[in-house]
Amino acid sequence: MVNDSYNVKKKAAMMKNNLLKYFVLISVFLVSTHSIALDINVSVDRNPVSINESFKLIFSMEESPDDDPDFSPLDDKFEVLNQQKSSQSSWVNGRSTKSISWTLDVMAKQTGPQQIPAISFGDDVSKALSIMVLANSTSDKVDIDDDLYLQVEVSPEQPYVQSQLLYTVRLFQRVQISKASLSEPTIDNAIVEKIGEDKQYNKQLNGVNYSVFERKYAIFPQQSGPLTIPPTVLTAQVVTGAGRSWNGSLFNTQRTKTKRVQSKAVNVDVQPAPASFTGEHWLAAKSVHLQQTWSNDELSVTVGEPLTRTLTMLARGVTASQLPELNTDTASSQLKVYPDQPLLRIQSEEDGVIALREQKAAIIPAKAGDYTLPAIEVPWFNTITGRIETAVIPEMTITAVALESVEIPQVIATEPNQKLVTEIDRLDQAATVNTTEHYWKWLAIIFAIAWLITLVWVVIKGRFRRSSSSSIDEENSSVKKAIKDLQQACKANDPKESKKALITWGFVQFNSKELDQISRYCSKELQAEIEQLNQALYSNNDIEWKGEDLAGLVNEHSQRLQKRDKKAEGLEPLHKLQV
Repeated sequence: MVNDSYNVKKKAAMMKNNLLKYFVLISVFLVSTHSIALDINVSVDRNPVSINESFKLIFSMEESPDDDPDFSPLDDKFEVLNQQKSSQSSWVNGRSTKSISWTLDVMAKQTGPQQIPAISFGDDVSKALSIMVLANSTSDKVDIDDDLYLQVEVSPEQPYVQSQLLYTVRLFQRVQISKASLSEPTIDNAIVEKIGEDKQYNKQLNGVNYSVFERKYAIFPQQSGPLTIPPTVLTAQVVTGAGRSWNGSLFNTQRTKTKRVQSKAVNVDVQPAPASFTGEHWLAAKSVHLQQTWSNDELSVTVGEPLTRTLTMLARGVTASQLPELNTDTASSQLKVYPDQPLLRIQSEEDGVIALREQKAAIIPAKAGDYTLPAIEVPWFNTITGRIETAVIPEMTITAVALESVEIPQVIATEPNQKLVTEIDRLDQAATVNTTEHYWKWLAIIFAIAWLITLVWVVIKGRFRRSSSSSIDEENSSVKKAIKDLQQACKANDPKESKKALITWGFVQFNSKELDQISRYCSKELQAEIEQLNQALYSNNDIEWKGEDLAGLVNEHSQRLQKRDKKAEGLEPLHKLQV
């Protein structure tokens, strides 16, 4: 009986443990399922939008959602005119990617700030999105009989000289067009840039539905005063009906007629640069930013090696050609700067253009130490606030570190035998003490020792001469090999290998591993060739460098040094040693 009770309790405990395990597994599954919920991106093709004007509402994701979407929450504040689903799969570098999207043509029912509600895709839910809905402008009020017309708009109406003027062209149509062409704005004393992609949407005016085609331009007037933007002209083939072909074909052909419409001319008043602007270069923009990057974030470089500095200027509302050159001059003569050709780019956005200027420069220090680079300042005029501002990169310090010293073997003359010298001193002292007793004995010993010293000196002198001759031969051999390597590299027009060979030559000849210091021992012609080699090495542009002249000048310089050394060796010493 006791055993049965024990077994019942044991089974109950096991069942309790199993239920606890199942509960934990289910909780983990629910938590993991929630943590990997699908990320659904929500966007619109433009914001703000006008009332009675359709816009595209896009739901995109990278995986299949839990279920089809329920767009009914949109019905309260929006009218869904059309919806379309698209999917795309790709396999790149062994990785599969997938893109799924729903695109809706939507029209708002109310003006003011509106919120696109969260949409459920089964258990997956998108985020809400806020947009601004504007009321119709007075320019939207047109006669209902206009089935095809152009509308233009400029902003601002009083731009500053060389600043951005947005010019928007809209084609309204309620008839079918088979072919059409739209003229481009041509304006004297102005730069015109098309921005963004053309847009198409629907718009309701006076109870009539129109299909709208929209195109934008950025115009930059180059002189102040009155500016006229001429009318934009549309030439279109409007479909008037269908007809039967003359040979009785079953296929009908469209009947069309040519219709030409044009917009109104637009007059604007371009303002001159304010008198309070004292900057060297007039720059009118919405925003200007300066930034810099370095090839070494620690701002430390070895003497003779390059440190690359990249300066970038970003400006909204200007063209790339309007961005000024950034001053990279340094106050120290010990810093050499090799600037690269600037990179200019322009990118268009919904509200205009963004210009970029990128400048790279290789900075090479000739001497170890700390160098302070001056601040870079660019004054500019803010077209939004109407104020003068300055974009700044503050002054900064870079550190040049000396090359590690290289020990060069030195030929050291062998000193006379110290024990022998000590023995001579001791014997001299002993001879002085006992001169009368052992005069002849010590005199013989002294002569013998003197003869021994002379013999040792002759042997040392011979060895020194042979060692010096060997060192000279080795040095000449190193010079010849360095020149040979340099000639091969120069013949191949390889600046990197030429630099290595030139440094080897300079180390043997002048005990220096820095091109700047090697250049100081050379002629002006050779200095100019070394400078051209530096420019070829530290410029990002493809510079056609030829090393023929460099190799020839180095060879001539070495021959002059060799002749000078031989001449110095041939000179007789001022005092000959009598042996």
